[in-house]
Amino acid sequence: MDRWLVALVCSCVAFGIVMIDSASSVWALDRFGDAHFFSKRQAVFAVAGIFLMLFLANYNYWQWKKYAWFVYGGGILLLILVLIPGVGLVRNGSQSWLGVGPLSLQPSEFAKIGVLLLLAKNLEESRHPVTQFRKGMAPHLLLLLLPFGIVMLQPDLGTGTVILGTGLALLFLAGAPYRFFAGLIFLGIAGFAALIISAPYRLQRIVSYLDPWEDPLGAGFQMIQSLYAIGPGALFGFGLGESRQKYFYLPEPQNDFIFAIVGEELGFFGGVLLLLMFSAIVWRGIIIALHAPDQFGQLLAGGIVLMIGIQVMINVAVVIGLIPVTGITLPFMSYGGSSLVLVLLSCGILLNISKNRKTL
Repeated sequence: MDRWLVALVCSCVAFGIVMIDSASSVWALDRFGDAHFFSKRQAVFAVAGIFLMLFLANYNYWQWKKYAWFVYGGGILLLILVLIPGVGLVRNGSQSWLGVGPLSLQPSEFAKIGVLLLLAKNLEESRHPVTQFRKGMAPHLLLLLLPFGIVMLQPDLGTGTVILGTGLALLFLAGAPYRFFAGLIFLGIAGFAALIISAPYRLQRIVSYLDPWEDPLGAGFQMIQSLYAIGPGALFGFGLGESRQKYFYLPEPQNDFIFAIVGEELGFFGGVLLLLMFSAIVWRGIIIALHAPDQFGQLLAGGIVLMIGIQVMINVAVVIGLIPVTGITLPFMSYGGSSLVLVLLSCGILLNISKNRKTL
């Protein structure tokens, strides 16, 4: 298998645990009386996820074709269960979680891999090329829009954007012409406007993005605190463990805004190093996709790389103030078992594709 990818993934996971321990220490001590509460739990998820990654690295990826509909359907069922009152858990305004004893599960994370598996399978087996919209592309769009629509009911714009963006990019890789995407862009703008009208808080996020200091204690609070973390970090940061914003200024810094703590403690160079590690993972994934022995492997590898890359770009863009705030984790880094296990599971499939690579 691709040893470079294994080394990069394990390095990111280890880096993530270290940063979660630093970023969450104050919050964890205040809430649970244990400064290492979050990092210890993340370490358990990491060990389980790495074992799963290595297992799937030795599980023939062609076998996933048999289970693609099952994984996709199971993801849809879990997404629907989340919406049932009393079943789904509400956190930060989104009903996106299922409680399983002391643990919680975010089904939208696992729906991502179901979408990738089914799209890759159907695109390879379809008798109609995606250059034909009605018979070729439309059926795949329906499979993509169904989980996206359910996720938006939670609502979870960040995860929905990753699902939709990854799926559309996969269709483009499969050969869908530019003109189809031009029409989808207009539909997307109309849909985005409808989402804003249906939930006024999204308009507040856009306004706060344009001028967060207009409402510094309300809609603009997270953005301002994130910039207060990154800006003073300068070139080399304050040093590992020396963050100031983690002292109850930046809400839950171990989650979506952990990149801000990286910038504050390790500075510009620390942030660039992390982005270079993500870039190297994407680069290895592209190499694996190019060398995959069949179209299913090519599309599946390409979809996994796109999923990771898109999620990184959205998270970092939010943290540094390039786009409005939307809740989305930073792969390998943010605290959360569902997110970490999903991305490690995906990397396991990617590693198995690399084991079956062909020489170009």
